Amino acid sequence: MRISGDGTATGGPYPLGSSADPTASSTPKAAQPAAETVGYRGPTACAAAGITYRQLDYWARTGLVEPSVRPAYGSGTQRLYSFRDVVVLKIVKRFLDTGVALQNIRAAVQHLRARGFQDLERMTLMSDGATVYECTSPDEVVSLLQGGQGVFGIAVGVVWRDVETALSQLHGERVDTGETLVGNNPGDELARRRNRAV
Repeated sequence: MRISGDGTATGGPYPLGSSADPTASSTPKAAQPAAETVGYRGPTACAAAGITYRQLDYWARTGLVEPSVRPAYGSGTQRLYSFRDVVVLKIVKRFLDTGVALQNIRAAVQHLRARGFQDLERMTLMSDGATVYECTSPDEVVSLLQGGQGVFGIAVGVVWRDVETALSQLHGERVDTGETLVGNNPGDELARRRNRAV
């Protein structure tokens, strides 16, 4: 898949967002997994994705990566990001670090949001700096590299596991009750005591 900065899909192994994509998820929305029951506040999302709070805030305000669990409604409210949101945040950070244009990143993020939850783990995103390509098999990666189009790649499954490991050590919040879920960080004795006192 290939996506250009104007959001149009063309050529490549499979253009991002193309209706001709044979790997696109055909799972009906009703059959997809229900919304996550755990959300992550901004500082936790930043720590897991390796970004600054200023980046997180800017991306949310400009609509690049908005929190899907709970957006901020004025001052005093906390945004809550889903696990998948945090994976997308980390992917955006990696794209920016390698010099991909923001308009191309924005189009790729829209495509990632449209994909099925299980599809993300098997995906590799390749880029030449100007265009983002989606590859779902090793053959597509090789084909892209042989054509001179791919310069670097992001294995989404690896990012997924990195975020999973980071979030397991940080605090989450139950969406339904607001209860703080303490991560498995042995150094955070204060948070454990606070939870026991409640």
